[in-house]
Amino acid sequence: MSENKPNMPGTWVDPDDAPELDAAFFREADLYQGDQLIRRGRGRPKLAHRKILLSVRYSPEVVAYFRQTGEGWQARMDAVLREYVQRKA
Repeated sequence: MSENKPNMPGTWVDPDDAPELDAAFFREADLYQGDQLIRRGRGRPKLAHRKILLSVRYSPEVVAYFRQTGEGWQARMDAVLREYVQRKA
């Protein structure tokens, strides 16, 4: 017993319908050297002043206070410390 296959559109695409590859396309493209990724074209831009990753111990009350403020609590904690430094400078 055989069933008829439904008509499915072809997968062929006319190359003349392809978008033009302009400077913006190449600016956002990933750059590879062989199989190795050299530069990712998309994503978050690099910061001028990168933050430093370190391990610090805070009192539980301080961490609980900032965590209860919701998402972004670490950035708010950084802002409070930065404000303190600016006042003391």
